[in-house]
Amino acid sequence: MRCDDAGMTTATAYADFAARETRGISPVYERLSIAVAGDGEVLGLLGRLPAAKRQPNLLFGVVRYLGGPVEDPAAFCRYVTQNWPVIEEQLRSRATQTNEPGRCAVLLPVLAALPQPLALLDVGASAGLCLYPDRYSYRYGDHRIGAGEPLLECAASGMEVPARLPEVVWRAGLDLNPLDVTDPADLRWLDALIWPEHAHRRARLRAAAARAAADPPLLVRGDLVDDLPALAARAPAGATLVVFHTSVLYQVPPPRREAFIALVRALPGHWIANETPDVLTVPGLPTPPGEALHNVLSLDGRPLAWNRSHGQAITWFG
Repeated sequence: MRCDDAGMTTATAYADFAARETRGISPVYERLSIAVAGDGEVLGLLGRLPAAKRQPNLLFGVVRYLGGPVEDPAAFCRYVTQNWPVIEEQLRSRATQTNEPGRCAVLLPVLAALPQPLALLDVGASAGLCLYPDRYSYRYGDHRIGAGEPLLECAASGMEVPARLPEVVWRAGLDLNPLDVTDPADLRWLDALIWPEHAHRRARLRAAAARAAADPPLLVRGDLVDDLPALAARAPAGATLVVFHTSVLYQVPPPRREAFIALVRALPGHWIANETPDVLTVPGLPTPPGEALHNVLSLDGRPLAWNRSHGQAITWFG
């Protein structure tokens, strides 16, 4: 959730996060979001921060990372106010780097249909766990593809299930602060960003992290505009370059987003985006399948499908 986008107040942002993103998915975070939205002292503390640093996932992740209480909303709010200096320091220095491998399940139909082999470049890669779509396995309803771990389950409608895994010959990631899955502190931060009840996501994080640790991707510290061309140029000849990103651009100021879009459109190969429609505007969108927040999956600027943020469901319309 983007706090203060389009004039949204922090209180409204937390209430919206409760209603559109956590309801029916994370009762713990729904309760916390409602509590923060109504707590003037916590809202006042958050109001001292830049808008991008006020978002629910970041605050909740920092408190979990520090070992604070999240089950009881009143205890959570007390913890925030009583420990604000250390929480503020963490909020200012960290970003939501949720590295959800489950998102590969919504990328797979597009990746499998592109000319093979592929050179993958993930913008906002975090620890690079979405760079292994060829190594995981998938289940769409009764149809399973692949045999690797973790198994990624996705409810799919309106589409043919991919018949094969992509062939990936090069994988690289670009991030302002790449994370290392072999570093216990980095892995603990990734764990803290997973919502409390989501044991299945925690298990697949561990499985995906073990796979990445066994065959680390190329992760480059850099900016999505300034440093993308040089990294893209390192992709091997004869492979289809695919630049992709999932739930990243909301952290990028609008002018910088536009510069990135112009740049990525000019690169050879293909561009896959998976962002909310308020962040990356694409034409011709049908009505989303429900009131919950959905991302739009697009290829080279053409919208293809609605999907949920953790890759748990995809509704194809392209």
